[in-house]
Amino acid sequence: MTDFRGGLPSGGGGEVPGQGELSARGARIADGAAGLLDKGFDKYLDDPFDADQNPQGILNFGTSENKLCFDLLQERLSKPDMNYLEPHLLQYSDTQGIKSFREEIAKFLTEYANASVPLDPEHIIVMNGCCAVFATLSTVLCDPGDGYLIPTPYYGGINSKTWLYGGMQPVHVPLFSEVADKGSQSFQLTVEKLEAAYQGAREKGIRVRALILINPHNPLGGIYPAQLLTECLEFAHRYELHIIMDEIYMLSVYGDTTFTSILSLKSLPDPDRTHFMWGFSKDFGMCGIRVGILYTRNHYIRKAVNQLVVFHGCSGPVQHVLQQILKDRDWLDNVFFPISKKRLKEAQNILVDGLAEIGIPVLKSSGGLYVWADFRKFLKTQTFEAEIDLWMKILDEKLLISPGKAFCCYEPGWFRVVFSDSVDKIILCIQRLQQLLCDKMDEPVSLCSCPEQNKCTESDDNVSANVMNTPVDDVSEGYSQLKKIAVF
Repeated sequence: MTDFRGGLPSGGGGEVPGQGELSARGARIADGAAGLLDKGFDKYLDDPFDADQNPQGILNFGTSENKLCFDLLQERLSKPDMNYLEPHLLQYSDTQGIKSFREEIAKFLTEYANASVPLDPEHIIVMNGCCAVFATLSTVLCDPGDGYLIPTPYYGGINSKTWLYGGMQPVHVPLFSEVADKGSQSFQLTVEKLEAAYQGAREKGIRVRALILINPHNPLGGIYPAQLLTECLEFAHRYELHIIMDEIYMLSVYGDTTFTSILSLKSLPDPDRTHFMWGFSKDFGMCGIRVGILYTRNHYIRKAVNQLVVFHGCSGPVQHVLQQILKDRDWLDNVFFPISKKRLKEAQNILVDGLAEIGIPVLKSSGGLYVWADFRKFLKTQTFEAEIDLWMKILDEKLLISPGKAFCCYEPGWFRVVFSDSVDKIILCIQRLQQLLCDKMDEPVSLCSCPEQNKCTESDDNVSANVMNTPVDDVSEGYSQLKKIAVF
């Protein structure tokens, strides 16, 4: 069995050869051990699945990428308006982003986020991905050691993005699967939980500077109701906290739940401390393009971030291509978004049905590219050590998914499984899980009734890549009609 325990963060130790060449800051950065998902992804890169060349390789269902719309993008990117090159695209441009591109982003977000007022292009900063947005915001908002509130579980990559530059630390707001009463649901956020976490941090001497919310949520796939968003904004205003709203899955919504962007709220308690981020990676299936945007009305924050953006800029030709895509509303409204949402919903149904057949329930979700799946009954003990053991066994079965520990979940046994891939791969993913969980493992133990006893204290990052081609909308009958595909 693959063993990754050596990759967990160490407690320090003596100076390693060559470390003396680094500054204290450089040593701190270099000493950050690779996360669990980095190790798993490295193993995937050594043996990636390919239907023709390597059918026994590792399937990647751990990286959140939308691989369902490459055919649509390929066709659109082949149009004549993309074949354009003028001298100014190869010259230095405004580090904040080419003005015409920012203007098109403003129009796009005003319409698609149903903004209460038109967005001002001068309040937009274009960067090479949302990771850069987190890194620069954390640097200008916080001093080293300051904290940010964030409900758990959450995308663990935020930890490194806010720590490497800014030296921020997460202040967890733990959410659990247990339903407290009829009016509540699993992993439900409340202002009372925010309040408890904030006061706990203050008692430990941590200065909390911000609240980070992800909507639609990663990894839960839920959508915050408008009322809860308003309550969170009022809570942040009460304690003069900045709100960082990550809406990178804003248009990857496929259920019946209504999505409310923070841009659509008619009145913000503290506009100068409310910051919005979005990018092209998820909603447009363009992770490799590396373009994210920050929208903030705060002049001083824009001024500070703009000093750092010189390290995080986007090339002129890329900005031109994306500007042309955003301008083509006919294609967006009648081709790309309707087909993308249809394929996402169909792919989710196939994965959820397949997981159900092998006894794995999932949390109900309406957004994102993944499901939050309950593997707890397959753990030998209800501990994070048992969760990592199961994760490694699944990886040895040539399947990469994401353990809950990587999302700072406080209950062991939850995994994020991505579904935005071809039917062929989804079915093969289910078959490999079934081979391990139903055919090879001993009888699992019963669930523990006290999830609070198994708190997660470490986090991990996530990376990217993969291939294969049967479109979801070619086969939409569900998992039960498809499971006869051969196991590789």
